[in-house]
Amino acid sequence: MSAHTVHLAADAEFEDWRLAARRLLAVEAAPDAVVWVIGEADDLFAGAAADAAPIRFSAPRAFIEAAAFAALHRDPSRFAMLYRLLWRVRTAPDLMRDASDPDVRRTEAFARAVRRDRHKMTAFVRFREIESDLGPRFVAWYEPDHFIVRDAAPFFVDRFSGMEWSILTPDLCAHYTGRTLSFTPGASKSDAPADDAREE
Repeated sequence: MSAHTVHLAADAEFEDWRLAARRLLAVEAAPDAVVWVIGEADDLFAGAAADAAPIRFSAPRAFIEAAAFAALHRDPSRFAMLYRLLWRVRTAPDLMRDASDPDVRRTEAFARAVRRDRHKMTAFVRFREIESDLGPRFVAWYEPDHFIVRDAAPFFVDRFSGMEWSILTPDLCAHYTGRTLSFTPGASKSDAPADDAREE
């Protein structure tokens, strides 16, 4: 049995995983023939042709909805778990309804944990005003449990559309200029404003 190796960054998200999964399915790569290397993204997909024939399979909505959140979980085994479940869903479309299935149960648990973390971020992030070279700016420090910054950032764009702000986290930082949203690598807590800065 030939092995297929997939390299993904530690903070890879659902779309990164889905690209690899589609290529794996296109070459009929069984889950036990796939090695997921997490923490490296130099060579996204090795061991199978990138130009393999397109697959004719649409995953059930229940799988997509759960997997989109589960993929943001910090557990590095999440991608192998999701591919194993996807492989099984191909021939058992109703599998996601089986709450006793170990893969379904674990995927749903990961998704719940990510949703809960996202809710905490939107509820507890507090901005503090600082003076910058371009005038007042609002900065917040937050330490998420999972890789939720990209997913949660649009909430803050909608909620604080009239402000220029930054949310600093150890994984990824989100910045909004009042018109554009961008991301930079993670920061340290010392980069955040002191507690005596004015809180918004």
